[in-house]
Amino acid sequence: EVQTLQRVYRLTFVRNMVLLRRMQQGMEQLFFKAYEAYADAIFRHCYFRLNDRELAKDLMQEAFTRTWEYVQNGNNPSNIRAFIYRVASNLVIDHYRKKKSYSLEELTERTGFDPSIDTSDQLMNSIDAKRALAFLPKLPEQYRSVVVMRYIDDLSPPEIAAITGESQNTVSVRIHRGVKKLREAMEQETI
Repeated sequence: EVQTLQRVYRLTFVRNMVLLRRMQQGMEQLFFKAYEAYADAIFRHCYFRLNDRELAKDLMQEAFTRTWEYVQNGNNPSNIRAFIYRVASNLVIDHYRKKKSYSLEELTERTGFDPSIDTSDQLMNSIDAKRALAFLPKLPEQYRSVVVMRYIDDLSPPEIAAITGESQNTVSVRIHRGVKKLREAMEQETI
């Protein structure tokens, strides 16, 4: 009877290990598909919040590395896109906490900050794209992050809410106020 129980336990253990391996392979495929689908968008997200290509690449890679570690620990995020954006956003916030601020001129000299954007986007229809990008670093972080997510990363308010952990209403208000502040800053410079 003891030997029978031991065989049953061994058999159960082997079955569980095979099942676990299959689950891990499925998660690997999900992760690789997510990387292919979102790597460029995560890079843009980091770049437009940091204005530094190399740092944006590093943080994008770190976001995927941390997501991979999370998945390998047996966790399964319900929305992988929102999860990766959340990790990237947290990494950007951590960076700003550790880093001193730079003026726009310093950023231009250091990084050659002059990205181009498709001007067909909603925000860019009413505002000159290059001028808007030049003013983006001047926005407070709480507005800049949601404006970047909405108009550069093309995320919807519900997706931004999932990433930031804020309510949809809060996100929508911040987007509206951020765009308003951006317009005001641009108008003040032309006067």
